[in-house]
Amino acid sequence: MNFPRREVVEAVRARYPKGTRVELVSMDDPYTTLKPGDRGTVDFVDDIATIHVKWDCGSGLGVAYGVDRIRILEGGDFE
Repeated sequence: MNFPRREVVEAVRARYPKGTRVELVSMDDPYTTLKPGDRGTVDFVDDIATIHVKWDCGSGLGVAYGVDRIRILEGGDFE
């Protein structure tokens, strides 16, 4: 398995600080109940650049770097 370089992890952390509101664009997980358009709040970014989100629906599933896609919501706490 290839892990992102430290510089990539730090860039992801800078782009998605705790409290950032996001919306799911796509997720490559056949078992999740999350769907495009679901919204949540970033909790933290781990050492492999997975963005851990507290989804409004109650899920805590992370967004995998290079696989899943989210977008920052306009007018959120950080944009």
